[in-house]
Amino acid sequence: MATRAYWIETMQKIVNPVLQNAAAQTLRSNLIIESESTDRANFSQLEIISRTLVGIAPWLESEESAECLRYGEIARAAIAGLCDEHSPDYGNFGAAYGDQPIVDAAFLAQAMLRAPKALWARLDDKTKANVISSLRMSRACRVYYNNWLLFAAIVEAFFCMVGVPYDAMRIDYALKTHNAWYKGDGIYGDGPDFHFDYYNSFVIHPMLVDILAVVADLREDWGGMRRDVLKRAQRYARVQEMCIAPDGTYPAIGRSIAYRFGAFGVLSQAALLGHLPDEVSPAQARCALTAVIRRVMAAKDTFTPEGWLTIGLCGHQPRLGEIYISTPSLYLCTKVFLPLGLPAAAEFWSGESCLYSAQKIWSSVDMEKDHAMY
Repeated sequence: MATRAYWIETMQKIVNPVLQNAAAQTLRSNLIIESESTDRANFSQLEIISRTLVGIAPWLESEESAECLRYGEIARAAIAGLCDEHSPDYGNFGAAYGDQPIVDAAFLAQAMLRAPKALWARLDDKTKANVISSLRMSRACRVYYNNWLLFAAIVEAFFCMVGVPYDAMRIDYALKTHNAWYKGDGIYGDGPDFHFDYYNSFVIHPMLVDILAVVADLREDWGGMRRDVLKRAQRYARVQEMCIAPDGTYPAIGRSIAYRFGAFGVLSQAALLGHLPDEVSPAQARCALTAVIRRVMAAKDTFTPEGWLTIGLCGHQPRLGEIYISTPSLYLCTKVFLPLGLPAAAEFWSGESCLYSAQKIWSSVDMEKDHAMY
């Protein structure tokens, strides 16, 4: 249980400045934004709240303790302020300053899909109406021909979940286009082309899985996709576990590497859903992910003196941040914490500590070879 306590402590260290300021409606005034771009402040409230909640939503949904319930209250207050046009922390959901809002409207929708009780049902009626109208504003944003199709689709999946009119075409187009972009062995293209980065984990697999969890039973063709989507995500989770080195490091490849351990969102989601590959036990996944968390968190200058995350992977490395990266962007790292939605008695937490794949291989353990998914 010490490991789970460490995960919760680490998660809270990251999210506390966000949620405490958002609940007090002081986020706009107190957030310190590091960015090469001058326009990121236009999106900061929506970006930082939605990315914070998308990773901790399953823990909030568990309502496992008084502390968890308190965080749920704070999170709902954050959503209320974000979607209230009279709040100083009101978020920009429309296209007035560009198309970025659809990205984080999607992560907010995904957070509520993952915590339908804690982050949606327990909202008051006024806030629910504000959330729906705010998310509808994101429809005005342009959707690019890549993983952004899923941003539009998951907002519609949320509307479907809560019983308001939704655009089935946006869901259908995103699902079928990504199916056409599948490259094999658990990897989708980000658009028609393959990109060697972690967007299969940041966006593609998790959103496909979460969208189909809502809509698969509504249409035969959507239902037919679900088996393949889950199988592909399971294979990618295996690849992710294999990529964690014995010391908890991992390849710093591709764009948005400053999202830190959010890169392992698929492995974390597979653990949460009980859908790990046969080669990876829940305890093995826990040990691998914990090694990553400890390695990243050990770096100096990961936080500003005020407690905000800094741009970087191993500490403060601002040149690792693309032009679209700013302080709020970094909170997609919370996706690693999805297994906190599992109860303490679950095998993920209670299973005996063990070596994960790279540790076995590099300590001369004879283990089964990896192979592609056919």
